[in-house]
Amino acid sequence: MLEALGLTARACQVYQAMLDRPGDDIDALAAHCVLTPGQIHDSLDELGALLLVRASTEHPGRMRAVDPSIGLADMVARQEAELAARQAALAASRAAVTRMVADRAEQRTAHGERLLGLDAIHHCLEQMGRSATREVLSSQPGAQRPEDLDASRPADAEALTRGISIRTLYQDSSRHHPHVAHYAHWLLGQGGEVRTAPTVPQRIVIVDRAQALVPIDPKETRKGALHVTEPGIIGALLDLYEQSWNTAVPVGATTPDDPTTGLTPTERELLRLLGTGLTDDTAGQRLGISARTVGRHMASIMERLNAASRFEAGLKAAQQGWL
Repeated sequence: MLEALGLTARACQVYQAMLDRPGDDIDALAAHCVLTPGQIHDSLDELGALLLVRASTEHPGRMRAVDPSIGLADMVARQEAELAARQAALAASRAAVTRMVADRAEQRTAHGERLLGLDAIHHCLEQMGRSATREVLSSQPGAQRPEDLDASRPADAEALTRGISIRTLYQDSSRHHPHVAHYAHWLLGQGGEVRTAPTVPQRIVIVDRAQALVPIDPKETRKGALHVTEPGIIGALLDLYEQSWNTAVPVGATTPDDPTTGLTPTERELLRLLGTGLTDDTAGQRLGISARTVGRHMASIMERLNAASRFEAGLKAAQQGWL
């Protein structure tokens, strides 16, 4: 379990042994863990870098394990701070990309083309897929229609057969849609990668880091799309996508609740969205859930905070560092 915090399995084993057998020296630890003294030293170096072991004052020349309530809690706090920084950077990138795409959407140059209607969009997607030589990245917010997923299956299978890397981002809410979950597991079985997050960027398809397709209107993606090849826009879209990908969870993996607050990633993102002044409907749209589900999440949060109103819940959440 501690591997999620950045520890190797061997270092976890040695750390547990040091907690259980505080008087053991290197040789005794090696014998207990069925490792060589050299492997024990390597593990101690790893544990020391993460501040989980310190020099013993009682036994000079030996190391002692730091109590988990201190060492591991500090590691969790550091990772939470890093995640919060990445999420803040992601939000800033999302805003910058939205502004940049909006500024360019009205222009049609050698570096971009407006596509109006589903036929034009599908034709462009087919051409992009056929021209791919390395990778296809896509972000798919909201629920995908079964017919759209079925239509994309042959092209995805053909691309994977050619050795093209496919990475797809869905929202966490899509895990509750059987047809999306079925397609995601099919894609995994074919060699693709699929991750989910509470919120993901607007619909994006990026091919070979050289061309991309984004909707002209993110709220009505069937209206049309903008096909771009300009390096500046492609670079911004890639930064946004990679930041989202790095904070998402692979399909098939469980999404752990926050160890301090008990909040799920969706609940934490919901609190953040509502804290910015969004309505239940708007926040639900961003998360891919209904306003009724938003209400259920907030009722659960209010109960945990022993709050009589949302305003009181917001104050208590802020006081307890949940926001």
